[in-house]
Amino acid sequence: MREAGDMTGGERVMHALTRLAFGPRPGDFEHVRAIGVDAYIHQQLNPESIAIPASLVDRVHDLHTLHMTPGALFIEYQRPIMMARKQNPNDKDNQKEQRQRRQIVMREAVEARLLRAIEGPRQLQEVMTAFWFNHFNIFAGKELCAVWTGSFEEVAIRPHTMGRFRDLLGATARHPAMLYYLDNWQNTAPGAPGSKGKFEGINENYARELMELHTLGVNGGYSQSDVIALAHILTGWGLPKRGGNGGAARRSEDEGVEVLRNRRFGMRGEMNRFQAPPPGFGDGRAFYFDADRHDFNNKVLLGHTIEGGGAGEVEQALDLLARHPSTAKHLSYQLAQYFVADEPPPELVTRMAARYSETDGDIRQVLATIFTSTEFWDRRHFRAKYKTPCEFVISTVRAAGTPVTNFRPLAGTMQLLGMPTYGCLTPNGYANTQDAWLNPDAMMARLSFATALGTGNLPLEQPPFDGDGNRGYFNKKGTSNIRFDADPGKPGRKMNPPDATRLTATLGNSFSTKTHDAIESAPTPLRASMVLGAPEFMMR
Repeated sequence: MREAGDMTGGERVMHALTRLAFGPRPGDFEHVRAIGVDAYIHQQLNPESIAIPASLVDRVHDLHTLHMTPGALFIEYQRPIMMARKQNPNDKDNQKEQRQRRQIVMREAVEARLLRAIEGPRQLQEVMTAFWFNHFNIFAGKELCAVWTGSFEEVAIRPHTMGRFRDLLGATARHPAMLYYLDNWQNTAPGAPGSKGKFEGINENYARELMELHTLGVNGGYSQSDVIALAHILTGWGLPKRGGNGGAARRSEDEGVEVLRNRRFGMRGEMNRFQAPPPGFGDGRAFYFDADRHDFNNKVLLGHTIEGGGAGEVEQALDLLARHPSTAKHLSYQLAQYFVADEPPPELVTRMAARYSETDGDIRQVLATIFTSTEFWDRRHFRAKYKTPCEFVISTVRAAGTPVTNFRPLAGTMQLLGMPTYGCLTPNGYANTQDAWLNPDAMMARLSFATALGTGNLPLEQPPFDGDGNRGYFNKKGTSNIRFDADPGKPGRKMNPPDATRLTATLGNSFSTKTHDAIESAPTPLRASMVLGAPEFMMR
């Protein structure tokens, strides 16, 4: 890999560790300097080559809800809530108990995200998992999303972070969390056999966000007629009925399509031979194409005719969207904004978009284009991205090298700073630009967190605090219920404070003279807090 840009050797090491990773852990700076920045980038672009410590594998394995199918999660944690409401609507205590029991799913999802981001060696994969989840954002506080958010990240996002974008797009389009969050599970062709009750009429929510946010971008060249056409293509693309019988048609996708075709052409005598067992949550699945609610007419999307054919129409639409030049440009801009600058260099975005098109949407190749570019290594971009609350909290714990067994203070801090994990209500996700996060109140909260961690006054090494474990992660307003300090009533040290000298070395000794003098002049017990609260540490 040819060196580009005008950063010094130490700056290149820190730049790689703060852009491709959630910041350095103790020993990372020396390791990357020893093997070379190019070798580090190559490893991170090929995460399968990096071994995951057995201790981390075991801890993730112990989070059992993370490994359950969407159907199993629904049956185990959502159906009891629905049954409690149905069987005895006046028994509020039982309903509350079932909702509290469901919180284990979200607790384990949050813990898995933070655990992997803090301790995982495949840092670029963790960064990209967070990036793509935010790109395809869902809000965990919306009823059924509470049991499916962790699964959405685990099976729809994580396996495709550096693969082909079309595979990522397809995985998110089929996951029940997305279908429920953006209401496509109710999207029904007017006058279709299955049009009744909650399934009456076209719902454009998912179709609109699929083009505006997920693929083409707001100025991507589509019109309202394209939104309507895509919504009709997506009719019937959804979930099994809540009873688990897969919908009124009680057929598999392909068989259901054939039955509806026969119905349209008056071939009723053939229908029985197409009957199939009803798919449902019981067999682990939580995606279902209901042909009884689909519009089988031909549609025109972005100037292309898509013939009525059932579920296959959606696959054609996703192919078209994934390969569109506007998608290449939109995704390239988003990636360049995250990795390079709030206002990314237009020339770099153009080259990234060209690489996207040349490789049929190979995300790894687009990332490589960034990391080999002169723009990425331009010194004006060194420490020029303001950390989001998530990045600040994770990078702080990584730099301190503090073992974490209790993740609640970290999740609570992100809530206090306005960025609860899985807590963005709107589908556009959290911003990653400085103007969204830099304000006096948030800065004071960051400094309070840096002080608490730097002086050893966060209970990160203690057993998880359960005092608010029954309250749930999100209230009805979409605000997290997690407290910032897990046990503020008990003074005294709750963890081993980081050593300031070691902390400075972890961060490459790359502070300005003014910051260095301020750290050295501070009382010894406060020096680690000064490092973590330094202006340079707020940037990446």
